[in-house]
Amino acid sequence: MPAFVNSSKCTGCGACVDVCPVGAISLVDGKALVDKDTCIDCAACTSECPSEAITME
Repeated sequence: MPAFVNSSKCTGCGACVDVCPVGAISLVDGKALVDKDTCIDCAACTSECPSEAITME
């Protein structure tokens, strides 16, 4: 199950982008966006997100 970003909680800080080992997350219009085909379901981004906007679905 890939990472899911709740865009209403995302502040666009980019912490998830920096921690993703496969580069599956990018900032688009100031919000994190996960490429579900690239995501390896490692959940590194979930613990890094200060606004708890990312969950595994």
